Amino acid sequence: MKIDGVPFTVTDWASVPAVEHKGASGTSFWRTVEAGNLRVRMVAYSPGFASDHWCARGHALTVLDGEITVALKDGREFVLTAGMSFQAEDDEACPHLARSGFGARVLIVD
Repeated sequence: MKIDGVPFTVTDWASVPAVEHKGASGTSFWRTVEAGNLRVRMVAYSPGFASDHWCARGHALTVLDGEITVALKDGREFVLTAGMSFQAEDDEACPHLARSGFGARVLIVD
């Protein structure tokens, strides 16, 4: 990832408004900061959340608390708990989706 057009910035996540995004089940709340070619999100997934689409966009995601399951379209699944992360490139051939049985809070950079 090459980050362009992003000045040094400090983010107070509590001051960034949360926007609701409904999933196939449950909901997520995104606090989003965008600058240049960078998007950084603090996302809270409700218990029972399941994504409503396969995502082919590249991300670096770190679980801050809770637990998520990341499924790949090829059938593989990975359970991530607090302190774990995944990195994925833009990939139309093997997109991913997330679900959370108990809820989670994650930081996503893309």
